[in-house]
Amino acid sequence: MTAVTDRPVRGPRRWAAPPRPVWEEKPTGAGLAGKGLVLVLACLAILFPLWIVVVTSLSSRRTIDEAGGLVMVPKGITFIAYEELLSGGQVTRAAIVSILLTLVGTLFSMTVSVLCAYGLSRTGSLGHRWILMTLLATMFFSAGLIPTYLLVQTLGLTDTYLALILPSAVSVFNILVLRGFFMGISPELIDSARIDGAGDLRILWRIVMPLSRAVLAVITLFYAVGYWSAWFNASLYLNDQNMLPLQNVMIQLVQKQEAPVGLAQSIKTGQLSGLAVQMAVMVMALLPVAVLSPFVQKHFRKGMLTGAVKG
Repeated sequence: MTAVTDRPVRGPRRWAAPPRPVWEEKPTGAGLAGKGLVLVLACLAILFPLWIVVVTSLSSRRTIDEAGGLVMVPKGITFIAYEELLSGGQVTRAAIVSILLTLVGTLFSMTVSVLCAYGLSRTGSLGHRWILMTLLATMFFSAGLIPTYLLVQTLGLTDTYLALILPSAVSVFNILVLRGFFMGISPELIDSARIDGAGDLRILWRIVMPLSRAVLAVITLFYAVGYWSAWFNASLYLNDQNMLPLQNVMIQLVQKQEAPVGLAQSIKTGQLSGLAVQMAVMVMALLPVAVLSPFVQKHFRKGMLTGAVKG
């Protein structure tokens, strides 16, 4: 006869899951609300100053005087500031200079960067290691401003647009990103093209570049924004006021150093507000970047992360 015990029957033993880090836990309702609030505040902090700039540029002199400066609530929209700026004076000429400078400079920089990155991505190329080490050294050591200015002056590039392109034509960081992406392309694909008789330039044009559209779009945007926003080289190497790009003219208007003759006359007679002109020039300087960035935004994650990880 077997003894009957009162101990409960236990099921299979379960092992407790190890605790997960805090950042892997499912967010609570309060956490989600806090994140949403932070994002909304960040968006407002970015968009509110832009709103003020745009509204002020579209306001009349009377509205600006009533607001005591910057306008937050629009009261009647007028495009007189933009009409004066785009009437064929110095600002219009400066905008054309900036557009052409950005297009030519970006094309030149991308051509040099892509060729250099592709050559460095082929590990068996001539002088591969030494050239790469030399480029890396320039990221940490530079000659400085005075030797660069003397070099540009010695080459006779002052008061020429080449002085705005050549000194800053190549970014080593962009070359390294492109190189890392090119090295991630399958070597078998390139070897098969080489067996079919394709040369390096044809492989680069027909195979490598179509597979690298994401990183090429990102680097192109980097170069274009750099050329469009550049002002320091123009202030150093250009003495002719008619050759200045848009950013330098904007600085002169914002700092009230010198206004174009037509604008100065309109401001003096009271037909136009100087503050509206300053804000309108800022809008013109920001507009190309604001329009192009959303189209390239989708390539940022793929282009930058893939190029960085595979390098």
